[in-house]
Amino acid sequence: ISAVSGGVDSTVATTLVHRAIGDQLRAVFVDTGLLRLGEADMVEHVMKQQLGIPLARVNASDDFFSALRGVTEPEEKRRIVGAQFISSFEKEAARSGKPEFLVQGTIYPDVVESSAPDRSQAQRIKSHHNVGGLPKDMQFKLVEPLRYLFKDEVRRIGEALGIPANLLWRQPFPGPGLAVRCLGEVTPERVLRLQQADFIFTTELENAGLLNRKPQSGEVRLAQAFAALLPVRSVGVMGDQRTYDETIALRAVTSDDFMTADWAQLPHELLGRIANRIVNEVHGVNRVVYDITSKPPATIEWE
Repeated sequence: ISAVSGGVDSTVATTLVHRAIGDQLRAVFVDTGLLRLGEADMVEHVMKQQLGIPLARVNASDDFFSALRGVTEPEEKRRIVGAQFISSFEKEAARSGKPEFLVQGTIYPDVVESSAPDRSQAQRIKSHHNVGGLPKDMQFKLVEPLRYLFKDEVRRIGEALGIPANLLWRQPFPGPGLAVRCLGEVTPERVLRLQQADFIFTTELENAGLLNRKPQSGEVRLAQAFAALLPVRSVGVMGDQRTYDETIALRAVTSDDFMTADWAQLPHELLGRIANRIVNEVHGVNRVVYDITSKPPATIEWE
């Protein structure tokens, strides 16, 4: 059974194993409710239509939001999401003849940041749900063919497998999804707010030719860009009315291996247009800030 998130890593891992064992693999996509706007439908279409891999889609959004209710601590969020993922897969596995192995798209930066057992000298920075967030009593044996590879190496494997470029150069997305980009409590209302702001940001960057495509030789390209919703309210004014709403932080970086990253110096005119759209089109947001911190000292994700 393979855990499909729709991201580059899980897509490459699933395709690789499917080429090896064919219909002995059951690919499962858990719709957590924590994906980007319209992403669940896109993932299903890509796997079935573009890659020809049968996919079982499990709608588990209610379970995830219930489990995350009232939780604000990032490591606890990651642990909960990891446990919910495995629970969903185990339920699906019970309907699929109880397969022995679980395929995951774990890559080396996940292992390093999670201080996995095979990296015992490393300090844990954050638990990736597919490494440090896995429950101890998990019923599967893990198959992780990409575990010691970096993102650029994963993309080269994807190219060799014939995976379309528009999939390989999609934005990286954290395993816990928007749970770790929605700082503070994770609720359906706040996630929708974040989805809408993120869609505006990434669409504007795509239209500017900066995102979701393979760079030409010598060309600077954004490695990752996203919005984060902060549990910070501030006073604003819309028309003649006082507002007291939340803040969106925009993050865009350049990187080769995702172990280090530099903040992207986006054109001011572009940032201004994006900020104006977000505060005017996303209900409950009245302020937008831009993150100009590199990795290190910050991580790329906020949580």
